[in-house]
Amino acid sequence: MTFQWTAVAAFLYGEIGVILVLCLPFISPLRWQKIFMFPLWSKMAVFWNKMFLTIIVLLIVLFLDAVREVRKYSSVHVSEKAANVNSSAFDHIQMKLFRSQRNLYLSGFSLFLWLVLRRTVTLLTQLAKEMASHAALETQVNDATEAAKKYMAENERLQEALSGKGDSKKKELTDATEEKLKEEVEHLKAELQKTSNAFHKAKTEVAAVKKQSEGLRREYEHLMKEFEQLQQSLNKAEDKKDL
Repeated sequence: MTFQWTAVAAFLYGEIGVILVLCLPFISPLRWQKIFMFPLWSKMAVFWNKMFLTIIVLLIVLFLDAVREVRKYSSVHVSEKAANVNSSAFDHIQMKLFRSQRNLYLSGFSLFLWLVLRRTVTLLTQLAKEMASHAALETQVNDATEAAKKYMAENERLQEALSGKGDSKKKELTDATEEKLKEEVEHLKAELQKTSNAFHKAKTEVAAVKKQSEGLRREYEHLMKEFEQLQQSLNKAEDKKDL
């Protein structure tokens, strides 16, 4: 295996390891967001897009080169088989074809997992923001509820204190105060309803992001199973060649 394909294989295994760590269920998205906010990552974020595009271009070039090699040795394999050449030359062509197919799988999976890795980090960041917004809205709902309960209790105490007095002036003052308190209570109820609607909307968005993340995880597991099957078939083919 040449240097560039050794590097691609190491890069592929590194991608698999990073994605597995990102999919660990006991590490919450909020914890990942704190990790992503480290000063080191902030400095790297400036060059992240350039690095991402550069790696994409390199992987695409290697993938196209592997496709070209597969097509080249596939055509040679058919022509040599039809010409009935000696077995050593035929085995050499088969070895070249096997290596080109292996390089095709390495570059293709590396390119795909690089895109999956970027998407996973984006989903984790969005989910962490939605969870933080959800917690803030829940705090606002609780504060508004407590304030509404406090004003209602004050209104009841005021009504009890002024219930036994029949003076018209005090009654008018009581009515005015009661009306003002009612307006404040209505205003707080409206604010509470608005906050509750925002809370439910944020909760729905968090559920949608979680569902999307779960779908991505299932798709990744399915692809990993296919990759293991391909790897096993390649190992079996290589063992047969060694025999």
